[in-house]
Amino acid sequence: SRSRQSAAMARLLSALVALVMVAQTAAFAPSSWVSTRSATKWGARVQQAQPRTGLAQNECLVVMSAGSGMGIIIAGAPASGKGTQCARITEDFGVVHLSTGDLLRAAVAAGSDLGKEAKGFMDSGKLVPDQLVIDLIAEKLKSDDCKSKGWLLDGFPRTAAQAQALADTGAKCDCFISLNVPDSDLVDRVVGRRTDPETGDIYHMTFNPPPAGEIADRCTQRSDDTEEKVKVRLEQFHDNVNAVVDFYKDVKTEVDGTAKPDEVYTTIKSTLDAATTK
Repeated sequence: SRSRQSAAMARLLSALVALVMVAQTAAFAPSSWVSTRSATKWGARVQQAQPRTGLAQNECLVVMSAGSGMGIIIAGAPASGKGTQCARITEDFGVVHLSTGDLLRAAVAAGSDLGKEAKGFMDSGKLVPDQLVIDLIAEKLKSDDCKSKGWLLDGFPRTAAQAQALADTGAKCDCFISLNVPDSDLVDRVVGRRTDPETGDIYHMTFNPPPAGEIADRCTQRSDDTEEKVKVRLEQFHDNVNAVVDFYKDVKTEVDGTAKPDEVYTTIKSTLDAATTK
């Protein structure tokens, strides 16, 4: 019928108009923008897109930012210098520092259920059970900061079960740094360690004493920083460390933790710099 013919003709004209509009969009829209991105092992970093002349101000280019940051684990016995090195790694590489010790102590101070459960183990110098620590870390790794900036784990994993649990979350370790210090040195470091509760700064009564006066007066000693308790912690550390180190043997770097802090960091930074260029 004539009405059907008219409808068919209308559909044909609509299709032709749509094709013309698509062709014009392809010719003048995204191709009129220049976007560059630098690809690294950690993902694509999208640089600013620059419009060419002739584009309307409300036109835009949608780009997908890829990838996550670097995953770093630093391992070492109590007082091996992890905290000092973590501060410098965080400053230079912009990763999120996750210290299980700090997170657990914060949970204890807050009186949370996890903190109450962990307190007894911490006060006796024993390792906090795997599941408690795994739950704490897994929650932190879900944050947007950890996904975009990368992460630095300090004090985790301490057991093979924790290492496997971390892998099961999909978190990939790109560098595993192991700080090696003899037990005799570690005991001396721990027993003399003091913390400023207001700033978080760590001092040592022999090697780096706090300034006399107000700061020295308010410094405290952690409840587990005694010779008796540190020996328990060291025994448990040695019982588990080999399994953890073997888990990350393909990305492991051994570092002499008895050297001066600047020398230790020079080795660590060289390792991380090399990893980012692979």
